[in-house]
Amino acid sequence: MRRLRACLGAAAAVTLAAAGTTALVASNASGATSALGNRWYAAAPYLMPLDNDPPDAAAIMDASGLKAFQLAFILAPNGGGCSPTWGGTAPVSGDTAVQNVISTIRAKGGDVSVSIGGYGGTKLGQACADAASTAAAYQQVITKYGLHAIDFDLEEPEYENTAAVRNEIGAAKILQQNNPGLYVSVTTAGTADGTGWFGKQMLLEAKSQGFTPNNFSIMPFDGGFNGAASQTGALTNFNAILRSTFGWDEATAYAHEGFSGMNGRSDTGEYFSQADFQTVLDYATSHNMDRFTFWSLNRDRQCSPADNGGRTSGTCSSVAQNSWDFAKYSVKFAGATPPSTTPTPTPTPTPTPTPNSCKTAWSSSSVYTAGNEVSYNKHNWKAKWWTQNEVPGASEWGPWQDEGAC
Repeated sequence: MRRLRACLGAAAAVTLAAAGTTALVASNASGATSALGNRWYAAAPYLMPLDNDPPDAAAIMDASGLKAFQLAFILAPNGGGCSPTWGGTAPVSGDTAVQNVISTIRAKGGDVSVSIGGYGGTKLGQACADAASTAAAYQQVITKYGLHAIDFDLEEPEYENTAAVRNEIGAAKILQQNNPGLYVSVTTAGTADGTGWFGKQMLLEAKSQGFTPNNFSIMPFDGGFNGAASQTGALTNFNAILRSTFGWDEATAYAHEGFSGMNGRSDTGEYFSQADFQTVLDYATSHNMDRFTFWSLNRDRQCSPADNGGRTSGTCSSVAQNSWDFAKYSVKFAGATPPSTTPTPTPTPTPTPTPNSCKTAWSSSSVYTAGNEVSYNKHNWKAKWWTQNEVPGASEWGPWQDEGAC
């Protein structure tokens, strides 16, 4: 989907050429300091930094409170090869233009995730020989920009290519293993039933490879959707798909589920207003979903009167709005405390003749992955998935499994 996100145009290539081509050679040339919380990476809206009249990221941050951006898109070179480029035309190795955008965001206390794929263009999963070489290409992007988060946007025509999807999922798994704490999202097309046949095949590929990202997100637009009710219906159906595919319960599936919307007028003429975003946001927070994002910040401003909202634009929303209205929903999600409909039960330790010894004490600053064990409040706890600064026992649907008194 997302036809307006396709390839970077010639103007972007000119911008890069004018910016210079000296590569940054340090292993972490970005100057990145510490990562934001996962909630921010989960809330980062998409931004094309080199095309579609890129807005000033610093101005968006000042006006909305936004801290995280999802930069799009990394593709294979248009002329062929297995090396990362912005939009197929601008090699990552020589980039300074996007680097400058990232530096500006980080200087204001924010950070970025980078999205690979998107609609159209040649993806690295199609161009590279196998998962290892695909991962090596993406690792160049992670290293160059010092990334803490990455998004795999698997759409047409790549997700119809079994070998390419195998390479992408395999690469995602390798990157997750080689970059501890990396936030990984996988985004794919949405349908009224949740996701279509190719989306389901992608999930099965992930299952077969033993790969679990932070979330699988669907894009419920460009598929006959009509407002928020149709979108929340698709999210409910997608939850059922995740449960049946991975054997998760409902809460675990929601904890690995994400929403990626389109603000204003979609490619197929659907309309999604600020009220629709609020409805989906309420659904996402009430179900403890992991991600809420949208396409795109380039479009998060009102069109000129000449447009009259009658066309879909890559640079405005075609609905009545103030600039960055939709970004404010991402800010709300990042700061949201999911409502709890039932009180958290007080754990009752099971007496044992010899109490278990306590594991290393939980630390709010440490990153934990699935299977890590800690002690907190005289109990041992095991991490169910990646987590940081989430107190063991704070929520019955949280990332920690109580293993009893110690």
